[in-house]
Amino acid sequence: MIHSPHPATLQRWAAGARIAPLPAREGAAPPAISFEFFPPKTPALEAQLWACIERLATLRPQFVSVTYGAGGSTQERTHATVLRIVKETSLTPAAHLTCVGATREEVDEVARRYWAAGVKHIVALRGDAPNGEAYTPHPGGYAFASDLVAGLRRIADFEITVAAYPEVHPQALSPQADLDNLKRKLDAGATRAITQVFFNNDIYLNFLDKALAAGITAPIVPGIMPVSNFKQAASFCAACGTSVPKWMAALFEGLDDDIETRRMVAAATTAEQVRILQANGIDEFHFYTLNRPDLVYAIARILGVKPLTA
Repeated sequence: MIHSPHPATLQRWAAGARIAPLPAREGAAPPAISFEFFPPKTPALEAQLWACIERLATLRPQFVSVTYGAGGSTQERTHATVLRIVKETSLTPAAHLTCVGATREEVDEVARRYWAAGVKHIVALRGDAPNGEAYTPHPGGYAFASDLVAGLRRIADFEITVAAYPEVHPQALSPQADLDNLKRKLDAGATRAITQVFFNNDIYLNFLDKALAAGITAPIVPGIMPVSNFKQAASFCAACGTSVPKWMAALFEGLDDDIETRRMVAAATTAEQVRILQANGIDEFHFYTLNRPDLVYAIARILGVKPLTA
């Protein structure tokens, strides 16, 4: 059976507002990119991590960071992973370091070990207490990330990255207090900030305006996480204060058992996000890889980053 279209359809299409395409990238330099990995818990996960590192290394990232578990639970695995990156690759590693569960002397010793091993970049974080407990500064430890940054500056000339929260840290007293804390970290000697994951570009771009008005001039790099497992991502975002748009939930609805379609949806939504940010002048991106390279590799290519060829 052939259905006749509504006679006003073409008029409606022709009368609609015209949306300009995103700017072409011809002649534009590709953005700087960096990647986050987490230390593996098992031999199988270690193999997965190194396959991820080897694939993404061809994109020549500015640096790669290795996370530090809540309460310092992955300290030794983080250290081992960072040192292996130094020894076996040409990548520049950035080690996460937190204030949790250690005295200043113990944290300083870890930092000195990194410097002696050739690790010159630290991601300095307050950190989270284990098992969801409320954060309490360790007696004799660094109380907050700004204190840790200042301590690292006394030890060596580290490049220091800190965290920023476009949607406000869940434990911050207010948005202004959170912004003031970011400025303290940067004033203490941090060289850049990387944001918590976000999905609403307007929130990030407005945050940049507020940061600039507050006297912040250091780069605030967008933290990008391609989402292929929506339920897992939604749970994570609820814990860290990131809002998840209703349109994203609708796109993934009914796809729990359809891995391939989830990956295609993830690629499309993340590509749209980063291309719009790129059109707004953003030329540096940090990717939370979850130790899975394929989506991140594809998004980097969409941004214009090409692999190193022999």
